[in-house]
Amino acid sequence: MTLLSSRPARPVEPALLSKALEVAGRLANDATDVITATAGRGARPDTPDTPFDWVTDTELILERHTRRVLTAEFPGVPVVGEEFGADLGADEAEYRWVVDPVDGTANYVAGMPWCAFSLALVDSSGPVVGVVADPYRGQIYAAARGRGARANGTPVRLSGEPVRLPGAIICTELGRGGAWPGMAGFIERASAAHAGVRVLGSAALSVAQVALGHAGAAVLHSYHEWDVAGAVALAIESGAVVLDRHGAGTALPADGLLVAAPSLAETVLTWWQPTPHP
Repeated sequence: MTLLSSRPARPVEPALLSKALEVAGRLANDATDVITATAGRGARPDTPDTPFDWVTDTELILERHTRRVLTAEFPGVPVVGEEFGADLGADEAEYRWVVDPVDGTANYVAGMPWCAFSLALVDSSGPVVGVVADPYRGQIYAAARGRGARANGTPVRLSGEPVRLPGAIICTELGRGGAWPGMAGFIERASAAHAGVRVLGSAALSVAQVALGHAGAAVLHSYHEWDVAGAVALAIESGAVVLDRHGAGTALPADGLLVAAPSLAETVLTWWQPTPHP
């Protein structure tokens, strides 16, 4: 199998990169304060028949705040959010902001310290700027196109050394309806290679673990753009490989996502889609 290379990303005006990074970082700090202070209070299921599809006062407050700040700082740039949907013209705009105020809401509601705030500025090439706040670890991860990735201001870059498959952690997430088609086989193939699969409940943090070098790969069989755009920015800038299920290099593919250390990408792709593609 040959992995297909990605298209070169569009250049972005340096002043826009700097301002977007500063404002996104400020909003990530705000989110960290709110999430750690509220700890899941004011939560309720979105609908009675989906008890794990939570909506919280924290998410509503954070998304409103994020939209208010972004609208003031970047007039004319639409916002797409999990709670309040897409601003008019978001599909056709040159740039759009995408935000998930709390990614990993079920964990947040249960008091499990594994959730994130995710925000990204996106264009036709993918994420331009991305931030992911990991509130319970006091970490803010940030990246801008061509400027690298940082964790609390410290540069983050994958070493370039091949990652050994035995002992590697591979992250994935359940789909909305539970296990995704082929998930059991995926786990079996990983186990046969002596790799561990983890389902931790936050797509943003799963992808971020690859960017940080903690996990060898993350496979999302399905996802929403707002869940992962910020973390994908980190992954690209840290040197991780970002692919669709056919092995094409696409920053935010429409149908599933693989983020991996370069040395593991091809192998994990075969676990995800074991039938060879032409």
